Amino acid sequence: MGFGAEEDRLLREKGKAATGCGRASEVAAARSEVAARAKWPQPGNAQRIHPKIFPLTLVRCARPAATRYPLTLASTSEVGQKKKEDNFILIKRGVLKKMTMIKGCSRRELIGDIKVEIHDDPIIAEEMVEALANKYDSEDVHNSLSSVDVKRMSVEIDDAFLLINLDALLERFKLWKRELPHVEPFYAVKCNTDVTMLRVLAALGVNFDCASKQEIDIVLSIGVDPSRIIYANPCKTRAFIKLMTFDNAEELEKIQELHNSARLVPRIAVSDPTATCPLNLKFGADPVHAAPKLLAKAKQMGVNVEGISFHVGSGCNDCSAYEIAIAHARRLFDLGEAMGHHMNFLDLGGGFPGGKHHIAFEQISAVISGALCRYFPDPAVRVVAEPGRFFAARPFTLCANVIHSTAVNAERITHNDKDIGSKGMMYYLNDGVYGSFNCILFDHVHPKGHPLRPKEGAEAVMSTIWGPTCDSLDQIEDKKMMEEMSTGDWIVYPEMGAYTSAASTTFNGFQRPIAIYAISQANWETIADLL
Repeated sequence: MGFGAEEDRLLREKGKAATGCGRASEVAAARSEVAARAKWPQPGNAQRIHPKIFPLTLVRCARPAATRYPLTLASTSEVGQKKKEDNFILIKRGVLKKMTMIKGCSRRELIGDIKVEIHDDPIIAEEMVEALANKYDSEDVHNSLSSVDVKRMSVEIDDAFLLINLDALLERFKLWKRELPHVEPFYAVKCNTDVTMLRVLAALGVNFDCASKQEIDIVLSIGVDPSRIIYANPCKTRAFIKLMTFDNAEELEKIQELHNSARLVPRIAVSDPTATCPLNLKFGADPVHAAPKLLAKAKQMGVNVEGISFHVGSGCNDCSAYEIAIAHARRLFDLGEAMGHHMNFLDLGGGFPGGKHHIAFEQISAVISGALCRYFPDPAVRVVAEPGRFFAARPFTLCANVIHSTAVNAERITHNDKDIGSKGMMYYLNDGVYGSFNCILFDHVHPKGHPLRPKEGAEAVMSTIWGPTCDSLDQIEDKKMMEEMSTGDWIVYPEMGAYTSAASTTFNGFQRPIAIYAISQANWETIADLL
């Protein structure tokens, strides 16, 4: 039973109205009684990893036990007051009806300073999003506030929200360890800087690929040791991480001037030309002509070169790109060794799919595993990769609200005279390309949404979906056949964690979506002792 529901029951027993019309002291007393009955988790009681649940070798964070549970237990009266404050703050931010726990949520735990819902059963994103939307739509949120509060806050209770399914994050980690057990993942922080996700990844033993000092600072702030960070930007600002990539002689000279003890890894240009975001235009030395010269220059300068790195492009569409790149790396390893470099590090970069993709991760991993066995059979060579969207995309589900809908002539959408006289619809959501959907502009992806609550027998009409801002560039989907919807309906966009929130803004004053975190009890027991 949720905290608020238990309070109401106690108040009814005392003959008071369940809406909280009793005296404030009696409400506080009810809250204190509920808090006194609560069984708060004690530090040190978390379950250790069960080998059948997680048959992997995990790395424990090197932090004092006291810091793993940054929760000081308050008195019962303080708990009641804190709960009251939390309810008010969350409603004001547009979360849910007094933020009472949804069905299946047994309690909340902290990861850092973020509350995470613990559910008895595995998280099913679509079902949980609908439950959250149901609470959002409930009129009880207004009944729980005074008329003054409603007037002040009603304009704010219209935010989109994100469900962050930590079960899905752990599933991605297990998939990686199953398919590429000998490749160390360095999560590409630029993809999504959500700190709660970073904390979970760090606890699982994932390392981090940073491209700026700000990203490094974020990772260091959660207690990650600098040795677990690679500074994988070939053209970087002045910094202090020892393991770096480069792809040109000028960068090599800058590094020697500022940091002559750095361990360097040349980056070669081997991008898949059909990738969603090919990277050869900006980064990488030609593996046949330029890269050997860089190895020779580094040796002449007395700079330490330890291996080779590459990136086949974000959203790789051709598995063979990895095999070609690994073959080039082998040849450069041999050249480097002949020059006197101690070559022992291979960075496979990124490009791994994070969600539905015509090339499955299992296909890519099979090509990589085969190429590594063929070209790098020596286990002394450390092999790493920089997955970003692989981890970040799937755990995030966005639910946006239709804040306005209008019927138009379908020809206005299709620009085809054949559609004159046919019905079309335009929908305006409370999130757009200046927010979560910036991935349309920057990541060249096209999210596909669907109604949260399909209507039986609803007619499909030509539609356009817009964001909320005053800019006509703020278009999410165009020329889409979908069932007719109404103002107040919800549209769900799955797999919205990659290159979305990382670049979102509050342009026009529209706020970023509310984030709600959830994990199953079984998976919580898997990671709790590692956090």
